[in-house]
Amino acid sequence: MSNLLDVKGLNVTFPTVDGEVRASVDLNFELNRGETLAIVGESGSGKSVSSLAIMGLHNKARTKISGEVYLHSGSASTEIISATPETVRRLRGKEMAMIFQDPMSSLHPYYSIGAQIAEAWALHNGGSKKDGMARAIEILDLVEIPSAAKRAHEFPHQFSGGMRQRAMIAMALVNHPSLLIADEPTTALDVTVQAQILKLLKSMQNEFNMGVILITHDLGVVAEYADRVNVMYAGKIVEAADVDDLYYQSMHPYTLGLLRSIPRVDKIDDHRLLAITGTPPSLINLPQACSFAPRCSYQSLVSDGRCASVEPALELKSRDHSSRCFLTPDQIAEVR
Repeated sequence: MSNLLDVKGLNVTFPTVDGEVRASVDLNFELNRGETLAIVGESGSGKSVSSLAIMGLHNKARTKISGEVYLHSGSASTEIISATPETVRRLRGKEMAMIFQDPMSSLHPYYSIGAQIAEAWALHNGGSKKDGMARAIEILDLVEIPSAAKRAHEFPHQFSGGMRQRAMIAMALVNHPSLLIADEPTTALDVTVQAQILKLLKSMQNEFNMGVILITHDLGVVAEYADRVNVMYAGKIVEAADVDDLYYQSMHPYTLGLLRSIPRVDKIDDHRLLAITGTPPSLINLPQACSFAPRCSYQSLVSDGRCASVEPALELKSRDHSSRCFLTPDQIAEVR
């Protein structure tokens, strides 16, 4: 695998009348070609906000963005944050694409599915409407839309939820992008359709050798499809690891809390699921110390009360496994 995306010190802030909302704080990660990086965390942890910054989709008149995002496509590298809007538009849809949570609000209700996909293709390739529609039918067939030639002329309201999501995947992949960001791609779909959509995404990734950022709340999906995982809390990455390490050797109390709050089919007992107490902090007034400390059951194990007075850095705890926590490896192993 070769390096595709480098995110360095990414900060996304929204000025408001109440103060600055620090939605993403000093994010650092990379993505390789053919790799799936999952980003997990509660709602409001900064997952989607950071991905929109990578795509250049924030309104810079109302958003403060700093840091660097390098997209390495072909022999060229582009720094997205400082690039001109025109440069980013040329990349978006061609070299990088995004699948949004709700396909019904992402598809235009007045245009046929095929026309919308054809427009996405023609924007970067030119050609006639006939050529665009032929390409749309081809990609709809590739994402397993039955009777693609007929259904390409239908409208979003005539598609089921699962079919609309397939259409969104087709639109995102019509130009064979190097980077695909999937933001909760299976939200509101039943379990069977979820599995079909995720299997389709994996198949398309293998065919086009794409790097995929998968944003999700579903830790089962992460275990099945991700190679690496970033866990976000209050706008920061609090743990980053290979998927197996994250599940079997978690090193941050927040990650442990997430894992303990979901049912396990391999462990049958009478214990209730353990919820994480409390609520995330305000992104306007982020604590100067550990953001998770008010909800953490293990801060008493850390000497000198550092959790309540000092912010822990994201440090490498073992090979390719980083955590933002003062607990020692022995302490976290005992907690696990």
